[in-house]
Amino acid sequence: MPSFVIDASATLPLRFEDEATPWTESLLDRIEGGEEVLVPAHWPLEVANTLLVGRRRGRVTSQQVIEFIGDLVALPIRLESPPGPAQWDPILASAEQYRLTAYDAAYLELVQRTGLSLATLDGDLRKSALAQGVRLVEQP
Repeated sequence: MPSFVIDASATLPLRFEDEATPWTESLLDRIEGGEEVLVPAHWPLEVANTLLVGRRRGRVTSQQVIEFIGDLVALPIRLESPPGPAQWDPILASAEQYRLTAYDAAYLELVQRTGLSLATLDGDLRKSALAQGVRLVEQP
């Protein structure tokens, strides 16, 4: 069973040392230690897009992108099914109420539906999660 939901903002520092913090290092230790995490269906594309933008800006090389994706595939990350009709209303309502993207609102819907905590570095998503009573993976 998954331990928590992780978003793209908390995923990328897992392998980019210049973005790593003690908190992201502790997340990586937990995941590499076998704790399974849950991600929404759009998560791979969100991560891939961020990597693509980083490559276009010269921040990472194509080889680093390939290695990062290989590292992610090896981790116990469980991909949730795409949202069905029952999830659309809460996703869109949260997006409207908190002025989030549908992608970020999907993280909120997932943690509310599963009762898991959320690991994110996104300030707006953190504020919205707290406003909805969502538990966050605590930062040291």
